[in-house]
Amino acid sequence: MSMSQLIPHPASLDPDLLRSFTYIAEEGSFTRAAERVGRTQSAISMQVQRLEALLGQRLLIRGKGNSVQLTAHGQYLLERGKAMLALNDDIWSTFHAPAVFGAVRLGTPDDYALRYLPQILRRFADSHPAVEVEVICLPSHELVERLRNGELDLSLISEGHEPRNWPQMEVWRGPLLWVTSDRGAPHLQDPLPIAVAHADCSWRRTALRALEASGRRFRIAYTSGTQAGTHAPVMAGLAVTVSTISWLPEGLRTVRPDEGLPPLPDFGIMLLKGREPRQPVTDVLASYISDTFRAEAARMNRRAGDVFA
Repeated sequence: MSMSQLIPHPASLDPDLLRSFTYIAEEGSFTRAAERVGRTQSAISMQVQRLEALLGQRLLIRGKGNSVQLTAHGQYLLERGKAMLALNDDIWSTFHAPAVFGAVRLGTPDDYALRYLPQILRRFADSHPAVEVEVICLPSHELVERLRNGELDLSLISEGHEPRNWPQMEVWRGPLLWVTSDRGAPHLQDPLPIAVAHADCSWRRTALRALEASGRRFRIAYTSGTQAGTHAPVMAGLAVTVSTISWLPEGLRTVRPDEGLPPLPDFGIMLLKGREPRQPVTDVLASYISDTFRAEAARMNRRAGDVFA
């Protein structure tokens, strides 16, 4: 009997199992990881169980709701698993030239960039690593001018800024809500102190019209060049602002309907292509953007169902 027959050969780690585990750890959620890989939550759970059985150690602990925490063994695997997957992907891309390559110029307001862009770019890079994405963060009215001048291939803009007779797609629609501090009560002050973005912001115009129509006294206490910049005074308990429910930093909450502020209309996010977008790169990225917003809308609907169940 040879020495090779005496020494047991170690089992290999399936990259698919390792990738699912890594996505769960990065997202902190089985649901978001499942959406990222395009599988069901039960399929992702089974993959983790297979990986834990293979390694003989507990890797994840489910917390309250859908939260996930790593065990010590899980943290060990995550650090080394990322390196293994990077090497795996590098080898694969070396032998399989990407079907789509080139560059695409994407415009977006900064608040959409913070909330949506990380997952869009991550999914896009996973499948199209040879594509260079140039991201330009500007207010919607400036992005429209860039589109008109041929400086962008694709852009997200807030509803109310879209140019007339320009092809566009609505990728998201949902409620625009008043936002206050969860540590104070600026929404109870009279006149109401508000924090708003620049004068061309459609959210600002909507908020002011609603207050004027309701007869509620208000004063513009803070202004910012970007919508995200209005969050700071609200977090300090100095003003209220408007936002969507999909992304609120810690320390902020939405104002309840019984707290005295006028209702706001639904709001849309539009996706526009440039005059001569680079193809097929632009179409591929546009599909990733619309898919991400569709998944976000589904999550929000499930959240609303849980609240009112």
